[in-house]
Amino acid sequence: MGFFAFLILGLIAGAIAKLILPGRQGGGIISTLIVGVIGAFLGGWLGGLVFGAHLENFFSLQTWLLAIGGSIVLLLIWGLITKGRRR
Repeated sequence: MGFFAFLILGLIAGAIAKLILPGRQGGGIISTLIVGVIGAFLGGWLGGLVFGAHLENFFSLQTWLLAIGGSIVLLLIWGLITKGRRR
């Protein structure tokens, strides 16, 4: 998968993860892109480590599930870190 395809995957996966998780997550399109790309990387790494699954190609269901799952995990961790900072 190419660099730009990975960025698009991360942006969409981050947006879907923000829609799935209840609550208020701050940030705009840039933070969604960052969360999605790092989440996709995290999901691909954890999927390969635990299940032997990897990010294969852009249109693979496995790729999307790993990217969205990684983004959700990343949002949960970010929520725990910034829990006391919200007003």
